[in-house]
Amino acid sequence: MRRLAFHSVPLLLVLRAIAPVSAQTVARQYTDEARDLVANQAVAEAIRLAEEHDEWALERLIELTEIPAPPFMETARGVRFAELLQETGADSVWTDEEGNVIGLRRGRTGARKIGFGGHLDTVFPEGTDVRVRQVGDTLFAPGVGDDTRGLVLVLSVLRALEEAGVETNDDVYFVGVVGEEGLGDLRGMKYIFQEGGLYPDAWIDVDGGNLARIVSMGLGSVRYRVTFEGPGGHSWGAFGTANPTHAMSRAVRHFQDVADTLTRSGPKTSYNVGRIGGGTSVNSVPFESWMEVDMRSESPESLTRIEQVFVAAMDRGLAEENALRREGDPLTVDKDRIGMRPSGEMDPNAPLVQRALASTAAFGVQAELERSSTDSNVPISIGVPAVTIGRGGQSANGHAPDEFWINREAYLAVQRAILLVVSEAGFAGPIS
Repeated sequence: MRRLAFHSVPLLLVLRAIAPVSAQTVARQYTDEARDLVANQAVAEAIRLAEEHDEWALERLIELTEIPAPPFMETARGVRFAELLQETGADSVWTDEEGNVIGLRRGRTGARKIGFGGHLDTVFPEGTDVRVRQVGDTLFAPGVGDDTRGLVLVLSVLRALEEAGVETNDDVYFVGVVGEEGLGDLRGMKYIFQEGGLYPDAWIDVDGGNLARIVSMGLGSVRYRVTFEGPGGHSWGAFGTANPTHAMSRAVRHFQDVADTLTRSGPKTSYNVGRIGGGTSVNSVPFESWMEVDMRSESPESLTRIEQVFVAAMDRGLAEENALRREGDPLTVDKDRIGMRPSGEMDPNAPLVQRALASTAAFGVQAELERSSTDSNVPISIGVPAVTIGRGGQSANGHAPDEFWINREAYLAVQRAILLVVSEAGFAGPIS
């Protein structure tokens, strides 16, 4: 049951004055919209409650962090996230076939669907100790920031809107998304935006750090696991047999020779051989050698080009090693594309981007539009408005066992998110 609980709080105690953002021009209509929202009693109450709920948010952060969510194993955390969506007031809650946990807060008209989410998964494998260690105001634990704090921010916005009785015109979907990290390959978002999926009309993602960072450009990537295979054998007795590791070494050299020239000019593009493996002993010709490779670019065209160079280099390394064999069967190579993250850019003048800038300026913060690889890549790449905003507080050592998060005015990120979600979903007044 939604309840009204207004308090008389001077606006200057709730928000700092709206300040200009020099990094990107904000149209007057959006700064005016933000001013009107923060002047409204119901919205101001939601903003006030975000700070009042700060201790509750900290407790939920510890609770969710200590529920492991390795890649492809987010179910346990998703179950608790679903319970919290229900507890904080979602009208209905369900889990889709891919594992995304979705809470619907109905709008007055439901003319549009606004997605608002963070990702459930972490990069850490099964068995990682995820217990939270607190030292003063600092929480240490794998995944405590990325992106468990993002999930808590999503819940905090829902709770504040419910308790303040803020109603929107559009339906808002509060989502815990699976498969954002690593080989998850944005599977949760790809499912949401597939034909027949939830397919929101706009997406607001929570991932990353402070208020100033707004991701409106998706960094595309393609990833491969390449495996060279052969008969193997004893390093002395089978000498002359084609060697998978030698072929892979040649292939990497040929790839880098060309990739280096491609990445020295034009749109920023990168490449990295991140993992290698294979072989059974120092005195055995490997029967298998493998590597995992990541390539990224700001430009879809540049990403396609470096991928083509990569594939050609793998074939060249294979052919050269097979040409040297003196006995045994030739090597084969399996080039398995294990990840594809699409890229794209939002127009800085698009309404959602402008609202993100205006809601940030409401806190006296100069926002920067940035490029990154987040769940927003998917909607941006297909022309659906999307931005990724920060989860607040201060964090560091993401993707490392000694990751930490500090509750340093983290409620400001919740307050900014309230403004952005309500402005994009259309403020419909307090619930009567």
